[in-house]
Amino acid sequence: MIYVAICDDETSMSEHIRSVTSEFFRRKNMETIILRFSSGEELLKYDGQIDILFLDIQMKNIDGMETARKLRENKFRGFLIFITVLREMVFQSFEVQAYDYLVKPVEREQFEKTMERLCESMQNAKEAGLLIQRGHESYIISLDDIIFCEIIDRKIYLNLASDEVIDYYERIENLEARLNNWFFRCHRSYLINLRHLRSYKNSIAYMDNGGEIPVSRLRSREFSSVILKYMKSI
Repeated sequence: MIYVAICDDETSMSEHIRSVTSEFFRRKNMETIILRFSSGEELLKYDGQIDILFLDIQMKNIDGMETARKLRENKFRGFLIFITVLREMVFQSFEVQAYDYLVKPVEREQFEKTMERLCESMQNAKEAGLLIQRGHESYIISLDDIIFCEIIDRKIYLNLASDEVIDYYERIENLEARLNNWFFRCHRSYLINLRHLRSYKNSIAYMDNGGEIPVSRLRSREFSSVILKYMKSI
């Protein structure tokens, strides 16, 4: 399921984007839930999942750019597509990691090109990332962003390069099977990303975020071998 949100204070434009989006994903045989908001304030109050957001830049009170800043500050990770009549506004979109922009009136050919690229990006993100489920929400986490994983009381805690920690329920054995070769289970409660390993001394793996991860005695010999193999590959 893909959650799409449209935020535009023009009812006709909001309906147009809803219609072409629904048709596009129906042809792809992909299920969607499409949500519509008429203001930045209304959107910011919503705390559910959004995978793709179409956001009008020019709106009353809080405009689209300020709305986008607040969303990113609140850890919004979805694909952001601006809708605008002013091309020059687009240069500001880089600071909020906008995926693309659509110029009003949004033509079908322009929309289709953007969405085809977005679908490819979503597929690449899934292949290079970790899809996790938290209640009714799902997230794609880039494997490169994960420094180490810890399990506490049946919960996995992903420690990310952004200093964010994301927790969810999963067995560490299942998580280990889903990660690539650069992750090593150095302890029954820890998986570390070798790309973020700074040094190893006295049975402690020192990570580049300051984390100090214990390496069990039973895994220390294998760990040394894995480190050498990793160093030869980079």
